[in-house]
Amino acid sequence: MQRPYFILLLIGCLCSAPFLLMAQPLQRKPSYTLDDTLRGSLNTERSWWNVQHYALLVVPDYATKTISGNNTIRFISTNSKAKPVMQIDLQSPMKIDSVLFEGRRVDFEKRGKDSWLVQLGMRSVAKKKNEQSLIIYFSGAPRIAKNPPWDGGWIFSKDKEGRPWMTVACQGLGASVWYPCKDHQSDEPDFGATLSITVPDSLVAVANGRLVNQQPAKEGRHTFNWKVTNPINNYNLVPYIGKYVHWKDHYEGIASKKLDLDYWVLDYNLDKAKLSFNKDVPRMLKAFEYWFGPYPFYEDGYKLVESSHLGMEHQSAIAYGNGFKNGYRGRDLSGSGWGKDWDYIIIHESGHEWFANNITTNDIADMWVHEGFTMYSEVLFIDYHYGKKAADEYCRGVRKNIRNDKPLIGDYGVNQEGSGDMYNKGAGLLHHIREMIGNDSIFRAILVGLNNDFRHRTVDSKQVETYLSQKAKLDLSVVFDQYLRSTTIPVLEYKMDQGKIRLRFSNCIDNFQMPIRWGQRQLTITTQWSETPINEDSDPQQLDGNYYWTLRRIG
Repeated sequence: MQRPYFILLLIGCLCSAPFLLMAQPLQRKPSYTLDDTLRGSLNTERSWWNVQHYALLVVPDYATKTISGNNTIRFISTNSKAKPVMQIDLQSPMKIDSVLFEGRRVDFEKRGKDSWLVQLGMRSVAKKKNEQSLIIYFSGAPRIAKNPPWDGGWIFSKDKEGRPWMTVACQGLGASVWYPCKDHQSDEPDFGATLSITVPDSLVAVANGRLVNQQPAKEGRHTFNWKVTNPINNYNLVPYIGKYVHWKDHYEGIASKKLDLDYWVLDYNLDKAKLSFNKDVPRMLKAFEYWFGPYPFYEDGYKLVESSHLGMEHQSAIAYGNGFKNGYRGRDLSGSGWGKDWDYIIIHESGHEWFANNITTNDIADMWVHEGFTMYSEVLFIDYHYGKKAADEYCRGVRKNIRNDKPLIGDYGVNQEGSGDMYNKGAGLLHHIREMIGNDSIFRAILVGLNNDFRHRTVDSKQVETYLSQKAKLDLSVVFDQYLRSTTIPVLEYKMDQGKIRLRFSNCIDNFQMPIRWGQRQLTITTQWSETPINEDSDPQQLDGNYYWTLRRIG
């Protein structure tokens, strides 16, 4: 997703070497509050139940910038001894109006600023695997996005003809900024969701999945009912409301599976949208199904929906706002020249369908898995269509934007992601590991295997790290610790003397070691000096630049 936060923000468009700031939705907090813990952890009132399905209805009012609606949550108990008290997240100034549990009104109270405790009042609720449901009615003036998608919330904008244009961008900030839910990435509704949107009959409402039907409502309104069959992350479930027009296409995917393609754009952008989308979407799918395996959501289809903000990876309904231009708002973020021939938002946000939407991290602290792999999907897109040399140059280009200000992994249990380097450094790390493996058939099999073995699942970074080590048959644990959990970049030091080359790593964590390929040699370099004979390919300056380290001659 572009995560509300994460695609690179260009700040100096006129600079000869533009400075790139990785925008982050949450930023580093000076200290953590009760609300951070309530949102970021699985406490007693959250851990005993598992969401099965959301049925969400929302009615936005453009004039007052308010919304109202209800969410029917189907759930099962995972702990037969749990107390029937449930934490529901809904951020101020939104409020819960009433709660019905199995048709009976129940009590609720505020806890902290952004969470509520619902007293279900029935011991039978704790019976394991006994699906039950509650309906939560809500209303209020949701937080307004100041600079979406990086500073997110509801977006009440106008198109260039002055007509209402509304949507939401809330990654990191959380879906509870506008609707009541269990707002933790580890619990996706196992059986999907429905989203019903009631709008004036002059407008169209689009959402995730497939359009079930459109029904008349009161006072010149109508309701669009959308259905998602696959598990979906809370922040991905969003409405788009505007003067949309639509066209369809399809893609013959892996194993001759037919993928429905749906495109929704503002009426006056139809012609240029067709040129852009019809060019890059098939190229994206061809490359990504090769590298990652089948598109993960054939049942729900693939959609691009024009948005007033730059973009977000909303599952099966990707937000698109790149102005139908190549590059990132017309720019090549890598400076290599290889980022100018394709639409950055189509490629990047679609990459999230595999990494963030198919494979989702339990804790936002591990968000490098979303952003690092997705940034690397850009490299693999280039590799597929333009060749390995072009991909190498692109990856080295984005690597120049790394700041090494903080570790890529954030603090757990408090809804805090790591450094914005998770994009560029994450991609650089994966390219580095690919070089260590030295066999693209194995590397590709690992990426396909990840998306198959963790299909529609939530994971921790450690699970992904272990998977890569096992499948590559390399112990990558210290490599991950070095690049994910520290800010130092190893220095490969070398000396050349009396027919031998001596090598070691410095500026690295304790016990660091790394296997490297050097011409025909396979070496494991540690923090202690080791020797190898000089031969015709012994110039260390010729070591492959796809490794992410600093090279330094000593003496």
